[in-house]
Amino acid sequence: MEYPLDLPGGAQMSTLSICEGLVAHPEYGYEPVVICPELLHHKASDYSFRILTYPMGESRLKNLMIRIGAFRRYLAEERPELIHIEMSESLITFGFIRHRFPGQKYIYTDRGLFFGYRKRSRLFMLPVLKKAGMLVTTTDFNRRLWEEGSGIRPLTVIPNTISERYFGTYDPAKRKKREKLTLGLAGRICIEKDWPFALEFIRKLKDTGLDFRVDIVLSTFERGDDEQVAHILDTIRDTVGEENLESHLNYSQEQMADYYYDVDVFLMTSVFESFGKAAVEAMSRKCAVVSTSVGGLPEVIGKEENLYTKDRFEKGVRYVKMLAENPKKLDADREYFYKRYLDRYTEEQYIEKHRRLYDELIR
Repeated sequence: MEYPLDLPGGAQMSTLSICEGLVAHPEYGYEPVVICPELLHHKASDYSFRILTYPMGESRLKNLMIRIGAFRRYLAEERPELIHIEMSESLITFGFIRHRFPGQKYIYTDRGLFFGYRKRSRLFMLPVLKKAGMLVTTTDFNRRLWEEGSGIRPLTVIPNTISERYFGTYDPAKRKKREKLTLGLAGRICIEKDWPFALEFIRKLKDTGLDFRVDIVLSTFERGDDEQVAHILDTIRDTVGEENLESHLNYSQEQMADYYYDVDVFLMTSVFESFGKAAVEAMSRKCAVVSTSVGGLPEVIGKEENLYTKDRFEKGVRYVKMLAENPKKLDADREYFYKRYLDRYTEEQYIEKHRRLYDELIR
């Protein structure tokens, strides 16, 4: 992959789940090795599997040249039976060197959406994918997009997962009970999360006369993010009051696992989501989830009444208010989402599906 394994992100966490799962089950017969840029906060020895790293350059072109050299060297040394490519730039990189590894089996997991790639990226990706053993998508929605928009075959779906280490066990003793409904929001400072719209949603909810709390987690990565965080928090504070706002910055996965226990309704306002891992994290902590109907989220949520669109977001506002005023309905929603997590998105199922896929391709 073209990002460090310890940089927070869905592909990194999903890769970590696969590798830790294979190590925990030596009877499966797989030794995972990750090739990625130099780690940011950890050492390779911190992990239970091998990690081979390479430096990152100062430009996209330089990074590509460094990756080409690193991939070529490491693959020649390791001689893997199967390569699992987790990110698009790494797929393109492998395309430049695959002629050096004739007969090499490889698969690619698309953790985005087919229409999310620029034409130039698809131009480089498609020839490599035509020779892949499998294209894996995380939702049936994205599988259909690839079917309709390309000639790439074969395709399969393996839904994303969340960390068993942090989210695997639900502890009812940690579930916080408050007089007011707690509305939760979490995510990076980025266009896709549409924080201006989130602020509008909170204002509209307050206009209904509902007295509620907001518990929010924000993650920063780029220059200027801190200013946006300050604006978001100031606006929420002005809307619901200082006493009704709790905020957190750059939480770890361990902290996030405990954070959701304080949330009654988790709100997603994304304008783009390929899957929606945060929704599954909230499900695992028995939160009701109310979300925009975009990308793979309708498939993950699985319940029309909990979905809304930006042009008719009053539906979402009314639903959150109804949950706040109807404890039985809120409890029913919580149980629905927790069961959905157990039925579809546990790490155990995720690893087993990958094991079967690897077996099919190799043996």
